[in-house]
Amino acid sequence: MPDAIFAHHRLASIYDAFGGDRYDLTAYLDIADELSADRVLDIGCGTGCLAILLAESGRTVVGVDPAEASLEVAKSKNGAARITWLHGDATAMPPIDADLAVMTGNVAQVFLTDADWIQTLQGIRSALRPGGHLVFETRRPERRAWEEWADEPPTTVDVPGAGLVEQQLHVTAIRLPFVSFRHTYTFLTDGMVITSHSTLRFRSRDEVESNLTAHGYLVQDVREAPDRPGREFVFIAMRAA
Repeated sequence: MPDAIFAHHRLASIYDAFGGDRYDLTAYLDIADELSADRVLDIGCGTGCLAILLAESGRTVVGVDPAEASLEVAKSKNGAARITWLHGDATAMPPIDADLAVMTGNVAQVFLTDADWIQTLQGIRSALRPGGHLVFETRRPERRAWEEWADEPPTTVDVPGAGLVEQQLHVTAIRLPFVSFRHTYTFLTDGMVITSHSTLRFRSRDEVESNLTAHGYLVQDVREAPDRPGREFVFIAMRAA
């Protein structure tokens, strides 16, 4: 089940307001150009920010996400009609012969068990054409991002249509490779409080490369995230024949 931050209708509607300027998405557009990708699968597309950018660049785009509330936000945006939106996950994808599959926003870390992660890799592979690519990011465990999260002060944003909303992040458990945390949102216009609980898995570079190689991919490159140097790995893997 997706976390409330994505699945609760009131939280999904304010998600973009707390995301800030999505400079991280530019790198994925550049990679799509680099790989000459015309058909793109956006896995965990959320509220559709990247999918719409890809479609605006003239590509055929399929966006898939298990959180229906996030998809409803995505479908309401300008340009959304150009995209095929699927409610579900990557383990049951139709054979769309994609040139490129992407997972942004560290979606790769939400797959906590080995079985879920492997099934996802296999599902993506089946949706790619032979020679198609999978590109995704994941936080470097050695960077210990959760230590920075523990010191984050509350953030208040004036969200159009919702008014002032306060967001507070609390790290609730550290049992590496798993880190759990809680987002608390307070809608100051009516006092409503909604919490969202999340857990992420921090896999090492070696572990991810081994997983990819074992399940039908050739790892072609591991890069820095241009806007977050030293914080994340960006994997570029090709579907093996």
